[in-house]
Amino acid sequence: MMRPQFKQVAIIGVGLIGGSLGMILRRRKLAASVVGIGRRVENLKTAVEMGAIDRYVSDPREGVEGSDFVLLATPVDTYERHLREWATCLMPGAIVSDVGSVKGDLVARAEALLPPSVRFVGAHPIAGKEKTGVAAGSETLFAGARCILTPTAKTDPDALSTVRAIWEIAGSIVLEMDPYLHDKILGAVSHLPHVAAFALMTALADVRDHGLPELDLAGHSGGGLRDTTRIAASSPEMWRDIFLWNRDNLVFLIETYERHLGELKRLIASGDSAGIEKQLDRAKHEREQLTARKPEGV
Repeated sequence: MMRPQFKQVAIIGVGLIGGSLGMILRRRKLAASVVGIGRRVENLKTAVEMGAIDRYVSDPREGVEGSDFVLLATPVDTYERHLREWATCLMPGAIVSDVGSVKGDLVARAEALLPPSVRFVGAHPIAGKEKTGVAAGSETLFAGARCILTPTAKTDPDALSTVRAIWEIAGSIVLEMDPYLHDKILGAVSHLPHVAAFALMTALADVRDHGLPELDLAGHSGGGLRDTTRIAASSPEMWRDIFLWNRDNLVFLIETYERHLGELKRLIASGDSAGIEKQLDRAKHEREQLTARKPEGV
């Protein structure tokens, strides 16, 4: 495995993912210096205390200047604004990568906005927690987790190898995938489940607030509700952007989900016990297949 050696790494958005990778870069001595860039000074101070970054700056242009690797770890809707602000400050040969859960058009826009001498590699580490912020970060966050790289015809092979090496050193299982295929697949296995979890929590809150005030969600819920809606505790800001940037795929998936939910509703309303059991048997079988093996892909 190659071992990258950077003079300076700039991490824009030192949260759970960016902060955890910063810890790895520093402790594995992959970078002589790691500079953090963000909006919240208190969070950046915590990042220094936790060893995620060496120092921080408020001006992104100052932070990326002289950096040979820049990591975008902000909400995906901010990418274009960031790149327009500091792309011309990047040194020739620098690598820019990201950690966003949406790729597709975002990768194409990033490639178009960067100078020809700067190399972009899209990446999506599939790791995280409901808690956000660098305080929840960990050097072991990516161990055993998948990381999808999304190269295009424009991707520099050496830059791709370098980014692959970073994530492999972090402990990730690295895959490569077309950016648009990534969005279709992740829309199904990640984005739609988040839609369902968010919608279920708001539906139950609506039931409580408009007709069943005795419903104490915290006091009455068991493992079923908590397990099903765990991901609804995720960052609304982050998921708002993911939903919007993957809207075409996600609307199709929601419509498919609505169709199956409507069919189950019809079977329940009509008292069709055989039909209900058939639906539940299929779901049970698919769930068992899901847990029968450790996934090597997505």
